[in-house]
Amino acid sequence: MNSAPRQLVLDLPLRSALGMEDFFVSQSNRPAVDLIDSWPNWQHWAAVVAGPEGAGKSHLGHVWQVASGAEAIPAAALDETSLRRLESRGALLVEDIDRGIADDRILFHLLNLAREHKRSILLTSRTPPGEMNIALPDLRSRLRALPLITIAAPDEALIRAVLIKLFADRQLVVEPHVVNFIALRIERSMAAVNAIVERLDREALATRRRVTRALAAVVLDAADED
Repeated sequence: MNSAPRQLVLDLPLRSALGMEDFFVSQSNRPAVDLIDSWPNWQHWAAVVAGPEGAGKSHLGHVWQVASGAEAIPAAALDETSLRRLESRGALLVEDIDRGIADDRILFHLLNLAREHKRSILLTSRTPPGEMNIALPDLRSRLRALPLITIAAPDEALIRAVLIKLFADRQLVVEPHVVNFIALRIERSMAAVNAIVERLDREALATRRRVTRALAAVVLDAADED
């Protein structure tokens, strides 16, 4: 009987990310991918992509940045020069608006500028604007009126695909049934996927064992206790 590990098959489409890491498309992130792909034919001058940490917001933002020529600016760093950057480039990526906006008035003026002069702004956030505490009423109203595209928690297919890729990146040979076992046991978040692969890698190196279901069970139990 051939005991060699079977080939792991990625059953999700890969998005070419223009030189960055591959991006797996699943039902959980497809609306956000469709938004990026539909530019410059947006029906609105700006949009918000919201999702949990590690969901792929920055990745998709950078894909859009390359396509649109936009400059990326953290919301916490917005200033008067941001207005000139939008005017000159025609597009702006404003990242992490939930982590603090340096100047509410600047962001409000940016949104007005985009609307009036047919510029494009993509904003990213871990939480929807409607759940944020924004001091300037006009900005609060404007953000809540923008199209909101939410990246949902990763589904099981996406969890499996990312597990396979991360194991391959670390040159770990893991059989499909082990990947499935892990995917069913971990929290559905990219942070949890990265954490469990790192722990399994360390344990496999320390014990000089392959990543088997038994080893995965031990590491998962330890992670649950932590």
